[in-house]
Amino acid sequence: MLTNAAVPFRVEKARVDEEMIRAALQSEDAHPRDIADALAESKARKVSHRNPGNLVLGCDQVLEFEGRVLAKPESLEDAREQLTAMRGKRHRLLSAAVIYEDAEPIWRHVGVVRMQLRSISDDYLEDYLARNWQSARQSVGAYKLEEEGVRLFERVEGDYFTVLGMPLLEILSFLTVRGDLKS
Repeated sequence: MLTNAAVPFRVEKARVDEEMIRAALQSEDAHPRDIADALAESKARKVSHRNPGNLVLGCDQVLEFEGRVLAKPESLEDAREQLTAMRGKRHRLLSAAVIYEDAEPIWRHVGVVRMQLRSISDDYLEDYLARNWQSARQSVGAYKLEEEGVRLFERVEGDYFTVLGMPLLEILSFLTVRGDLKS
């Protein structure tokens, strides 16, 4: 997304234990919004310490369904169970972005998208997973809106980039107002 928006960047893995952070926050009944924000911040903080003088962007996304935070499916059965439970119902995707500079947070945003799955048939669900498992397993909710996963939905309320995992418009606005990007 940043490449397509002509924003120069380089990728550096944060190497944080996301599962541990998520589990700790869930054990404290943290709000899904706070979980997404904490995950994004932990990534940005870790990389920022190694890159003084640079802006560091950390992002993460969580799916909230009926008060629970769902993770990426670990198995085909997990994906089937998640999609079956969400059939015909609404859920929310929360995509957090945190920007650090010199090991300090300078900006943060959590975008929210409300989504509703169609009442898909068991047959379509099985066919969908058979065709898309390798891709779907990499995404919370076991779907990717930019792929065949879009056919699972009857309603999407919110920003497309937020669905993809990065509130890009808000990031670009911040960088433009700050003077890092020309307008």
